[in-house]
Amino acid sequence: MKNIRLGALLFVLLFLATHFSEARLQACKPSGKIIGKKPPPGQCNQENDSDCCKQGKPYPTYKCSPSVSGSTKAVLTINSFEKGGDGGAPSECDNKYHSDNTLVVALSTGWYSGGSRCLNNITISANGRSVTAMVVDECDSTMGCDDDHDYQPPCPNNIVDASKAVWKALGVPEDNWESPKLRSIRIVLDECDSTMGCDAGPDYQPPCANNTVDASKAVWKTLGMLEDDWGWFYVTWSDA
Repeated sequence: MKNIRLGALLFVLLFLATHFSEARLQACKPSGKIIGKKPPPGQCNQENDSDCCKQGKPYPTYKCSPSVSGSTKAVLTINSFEKGGDGGAPSECDNKYHSDNTLVVALSTGWYSGGSRCLNNITISANGRSVTAMVVDECDSTMGCDDDHDYQPPCPNNIVDASKAVWKALGVPEDNWESPKLRSIRIVLDECDSTMGCDAGPDYQPPCANNTVDASKAVWKTLGMLEDDWGWFYVTWSDA
């Protein structure tokens, strides 16, 4: 029997779903489209090279985002959450502005999930580094090209719109911010669903046990576990 170190009152059954596959990831298709309108003079803040709507151009809208996993692929963009910045209005989660020096992000509509991730931390990995940032806003994938959205297009469905502080923490030189080669990231924001299962959503897997942390192979490797021992193990955990 393995020696188990007791480090806290809360013990968690760590369950690695080794059979997790791409088949579990449900496709997210456009829910509609809007036709672009040319911004009135003085509209569309391009502080961080934000796109402005083009007259007559169709833009897809989404009510969903790609399904999340233990490590979800996303596209990192840059946004100012400060008053007067290209983010526009105060953040939805707390009705406040946030300094560009604060580790905060906005998520595409599907991942924002009606605000259920508000003020929660997510982990962003890119450029060989990881950083923890707080969700404070929605990057609206359902609407755009109007005054409320500063005449910017709807947000794509796979966006993590991050403050300058996040880009700096990831070690990306400022000259390379917004470079397509550096915008592919992975985020951790998944739920191991204990309320539902045995249907197409969770790939016909049972509901998650109520004390489970479902981890990627990288987590097991970092913990120094031999591959033959992967499967489940008792651990302790805390919020980031």
